[in-house]
Amino acid sequence: MDSESSEFKFKFEELKINNESWSFKQFKEIFKIKIVKESEDQMNLEFDLINCQTSLVNTIRRILISEVASIAIDKIFIKNYDSIMQEEVLSHRLGLVPLLADPRLFEYRSREDDADNTVSDQDTLRFELKVSCTLNKRASKESQSLDAMYINHKVYSKDIKWLPIGRQLEIFPRGEEQVGVIHKDILLNKLNPGHEIDIIMEAVKGIGKDHAKFSPVSTAFYRLMQKITLLTPVKGEMAEKLKNCFSPGVIEIVKNESNETEAKVVNSRYDSCSRNVERHKDLKDCVLLDREPNHFIFTIESVGALPSSILFVEAVKVLKKKCRTFIDELNDIK
Repeated sequence: MDSESSEFKFKFEELKINNESWSFKQFKEIFKIKIVKESEDQMNLEFDLINCQTSLVNTIRRILISEVASIAIDKIFIKNYDSIMQEEVLSHRLGLVPLLADPRLFEYRSREDDADNTVSDQDTLRFELKVSCTLNKRASKESQSLDAMYINHKVYSKDIKWLPIGRQLEIFPRGEEQVGVIHKDILLNKLNPGHEIDIIMEAVKGIGKDHAKFSPVSTAFYRLMQKITLLTPVKGEMAEKLKNCFSPGVIEIVKNESNETEAKVVNSRYDSCSRNVERHKDLKDCVLLDREPNHFIFTIESVGALPSSILFVEAVKVLKKKCRTFIDELNDIK
């Protein structure tokens, strides 16, 4: 590395952010990730990012939404379609159906293959939706429910069936436990007797910035940790009033050394920023409402193909690759 690159490296490792000195070595020592809660199905995750900048947290959020890959239906081949719903509307609905498929096991489909309609078991999943509606001859003559009078009146996502390509049965031996639709009860369309849907669909790997259907998260957001400081002791009836100004679990009533009831901040993370305390003249000067500047509460809700924790790791991998590319570009500057 030449002298100019060495000089850049020095400046990169030691710089100032918001007029405060910052170094990568110091960041590694103080940065923390703390998992707060995770749902049983691992699809919802809440964790804390402590001692880091807003730019890093927001970068991870944006990557989760738009640059972590997933599998979604991209092409629709209609053989027969009789429903009153427009074909393009149905196609759009099918594209948004979350699919159970690990995108890490697939490759991106090339433009050449896309132009030639060439499919491979490494880059494409094929599905079929074939449903016909008929009269239910066993239905009661007094019944007025269309679901009872007609068979397959409603078409659900459970009617989408996987059609293996090439060696996909060997790659996914558990069948639709590994490949299929995540939610079986999504209403896609409604049919009347004589109507039929016969459609072949092809799903490919993509990212959210190409189309929202490829986004692997239903939401990914963060907020600063609330900081609630009691400036003066709040006792008796005022303590109960203060407790009711905040979300449950934020303020609790305890006994102090004088055996008096007194308000105490227990967990400020549950505060919803309602600022109801400002409505009470006798309380608003007793409390200081602020935020921890470098403590972020991050929430990820996965669509269902991969657990939220895995999506976070994949987002970090994307960010790491971007950083390496950026540093390589800077080092190539002469």
